[in-house]
Amino acid sequence: MTTSPPTGDEESAPDSVVPQAAIGASDKPLAPGLYLVATPIGNLEDITLRALRVLRLADRIACEDTRQTAKLLGHFGIRTPTVSYHMHNEASRAGELVEALKAGARIAVVSDAGMPGIADPGAEIAAAAIAAGVPVFPIPGANAALSALVGSGFPAERFTFRGFLPSKEGQRRSVLEALRAETPDAPGTAIFYETPHRIVAALEDVVAVFGPSQPVVLARELTKLHEEFLRGTAEGILTDLQGRPSIRGEMVLLLERSPQTEPGTGTAAALADEVATLMRSESLGEMDALKRVARARGIGKSEAYREWQRRSAKRR
Repeated sequence: MTTSPPTGDEESAPDSVVPQAAIGASDKPLAPGLYLVATPIGNLEDITLRALRVLRLADRIACEDTRQTAKLLGHFGIRTPTVSYHMHNEASRAGELVEALKAGARIAVVSDAGMPGIADPGAEIAAAAIAAGVPVFPIPGANAALSALVGSGFPAERFTFRGFLPSKEGQRRSVLEALRAETPDAPGTAIFYETPHRIVAALEDVVAVFGPSQPVVLARELTKLHEEFLRGTAEGILTDLQGRPSIRGEMVLLLERSPQTEPGTGTAAALADEVATLMRSESLGEMDALKRVARARGIGKSEAYREWQRRSAKRR
């Protein structure tokens, strides 16, 4: 997950360089190959001893943002040369780095924060290195999705990571509708990354697609001083955020999934019942009743009509 490295106000971030004795005075030689190195998502204490050794002994470090990585390296007194490796030059730079790897180089890859390749650059060069017969070594560490999952209270045995939700409403709705259409055979969790300026709209869509009582957890500012877990229903968390003067921090949005939330139950069934009730009690036509329900739910008429069609098809 892309976040900015800490600026020194984290509650338990170290305030001095880790002593050499703490990370191994006599480092073992680093084998040639590609090293995918996880870096802290907020708190600098979450760097591992192995990650520090790899970053110090690598021939070069490929960074999503060399300026951000410079802060991390400077904090720990690491002077390894860096080179940019981000989404805009990933394809061309991967080829260059793989050539160096084939010649025996030891190259570390880091993103701004977290594990390279997880919603960040890294997967493409790993695949290219493997295709070229170059050893690839994952160096485990901090990860926002897994940290949010284990702190959410939702089922952790079965989960899916879905990356960032689309920024456009129509595409976002389609992704959520596709998720709802999947019928889980056991409890599980769907995990998304989200940004502060889109989280309210995303939750509005969750309410529209899954219903206001959908169990949700929002993890914000993980590992930082103002770390926060919001647990409750989609509607409840949406109301909370709408009442705040500002929303900050990178976020992880988690939805609990269970066999009871399969298509044909929940939102679609409730909407169909509301439409049928209005048609009977007020002698409204189908479309007028759909418009009334859509307005009451705060969703578009087209969305209401799709829900109505799904339920109608289920009854056939």
